[in-house]
Amino acid sequence: MAEMSDSSLDKTTIIQQAIASCCGAIITSLFVTPLDVIKTRLQAQSNPFPKGKCFVYSNGLMDHICVCENGDSKAWYKKPGHFKGTLDAFVKIIQIEGIKSLWSGLPPTLVMALPTTVIYFTCYDQLSEALKSRLGKDDEHIPVLAGSLSRFGSVTVVSPLELIRTRMQYRNLSYKQLYRCVSNKVATDGWFSLWRGWSSTVLRDVPFSAIYWYNYEHFKKMMCKEVGAHEPTFFIAFTSGAASGSIAAVITLPFDVVKTHRQTELWESETLKIPQRDCTSTWAVMRKIVAKNGITGLFAGIVPRLFKVAPACAIMISTYEYGKSFFSHLNEKMNQHP
Repeated sequence: MAEMSDSSLDKTTIIQQAIASCCGAIITSLFVTPLDVIKTRLQAQSNPFPKGKCFVYSNGLMDHICVCENGDSKAWYKKPGHFKGTLDAFVKIIQIEGIKSLWSGLPPTLVMALPTTVIYFTCYDQLSEALKSRLGKDDEHIPVLAGSLSRFGSVTVVSPLELIRTRMQYRNLSYKQLYRCVSNKVATDGWFSLWRGWSSTVLRDVPFSAIYWYNYEHFKKMMCKEVGAHEPTFFIAFTSGAASGSIAAVITLPFDVVKTHRQTELWESETLKIPQRDCTSTWAVMRKIVAKNGITGLFAGIVPRLFKVAPACAIMISTYEYGKSFFSHLNEKMNQHP
């Protein structure tokens, strides 16, 4: 019992969990942004983006809609080069434009990734602790419940922010104009209009989180047992994160395809004033994709998604676990020498 109360003293606080997840998000974005910059540039080379068109940019932690302009302000897709492939693009961008160009998509990424990741990871830990005291420490439903609820919460909080950020990016609005724009939207379409595109995000992200956390906790426990470690090492967290992220990415890919389809359609209809097509429900979009491209259409882009999601999940969870373990040892030292 004494051991139990000691370990609860050394537990990380909410602030410490938030700092750990914040650092994880920054490190993940730093690693994954260049991959996306290159992917977008390769895409723009074969199919230049016209003004008002948009594409979904995802850093593995979350997605952003980027609306194309005439080509002056968004460095990461404005200069279509002549690249033979990923490695060639990587080398040429560094040689011709300098290494900084590889991170040209970073500021908008961090603006969105930080709040989402902090809410998501901190809620997951807090919910896990609360559920453990209710359901017992080893209940297998805990990661599924905590993962789903925390993701549901973070998607709901950040959804209007994404909408507002894309508006700002597209029209270069001042805060006053933005406020007017948002309040007009709310006045005409109601508050719920700020959460457009929310349902397809939830349909993809909540199952992803449930599958991810269930497998992550399972792999982590299994590997710790194998090595005889009391808490996960960086390697254990990294490997478990990559494996569980890959499984979740493959299973939820159809929802990812639908979400991308719906979000870009939604934005093009709003920015180019194209009337919204009547096919809006998730299942209707799925049926349309299957009718056009067969079942394989729902699994389009599986390789790039895996290449991005697996390292992003691995880097995020291992830096997060490392941060928590750092704070936990710090608390232990503080408690020993009050």
